[in-house]
Amino acid sequence: MATPSLAAGVRLRAATPQTALAAAGALLVWALLLTPLGTLVAHSPPAAVGRVLGAPGALDPLWVSLGASAVALGVIVACGTPLGWLLARDRLPFPRMVEGGLLCPLLMPPLVIGLLLVYMVGPATPVGGWLQTVGVSATNTFLAVVIAEVYEAAPYYVLGVQAAVAQVDPELEVEAELLGDGAVRRWRRVTLPLAAPGLASALSVAWARAIGAFGAVIIVAYHPFGLPLQIWTSLQETGLGSALPYACLLVGVALPLPIAAYAWSARARRRR
Repeated sequence: MATPSLAAGVRLRAATPQTALAAAGALLVWALLLTPLGTLVAHSPPAAVGRVLGAPGALDPLWVSLGASAVALGVIVACGTPLGWLLARDRLPFPRMVEGGLLCPLLMPPLVIGLLLVYMVGPATPVGGWLQTVGVSATNTFLAVVIAEVYEAAPYYVLGVQAAVAQVDPELEVEAELLGDGAVRRWRRVTLPLAAPGLASALSVAWARAIGAFGAVIIVAYHPFGLPLQIWTSLQETGLGSALPYACLLVGVALPLPIAAYAWSARARRRR
């Protein structure tokens, strides 16, 4: 009878060609996916980036993007977290219909979302008319940027929350309830710690989608310019040389949170 170590060695040798092929394929895909980022860095010398971003008012799109995305993310978290939990715990009537409603904006082209938002909140609509009576407009304003970003990013967050909470054993919540914990206390002491890695991933994806939103924004909120629109207008008006610095800026503010969330969630899952 083969010893365990001998059997493991035989399996390892048998799997080596397949493992090598898989590793080569993974390396190729990894290189192809990172090539655009490497190209961006290679064609964006610090002197050129500093010259473009150092001009008066050049950083205004950065503040628009950061502010609008922060507000949009706050709205998404406040409204999307309870919805994701309710979907995960099957506490809503017709849950499949609710999920379908979430998938619709996720699957629709962003440009179509922008067109539909004009018909929802534009000046000629009941909502737009009501907003105008209180001195607010939902087109070509900061509020319009926030609305467009919420529509583009919210489905990713809600579905991410649903998946994260679904991985938490509901019996643990029931036991906490039997011990006298209220709903908020159960969420804080049981659900949140266990679902935290998945929630962090959902939050980071929503942030990246919000701050990089372009299709819906360009239709309903052409002004004020955020970073995606600044990249587009710079490309159209003066070419790649003036657009790449803003691309570097957008990548610089969009990527750190997803990378940090992925690293933290991966380490948290390994500790379990």
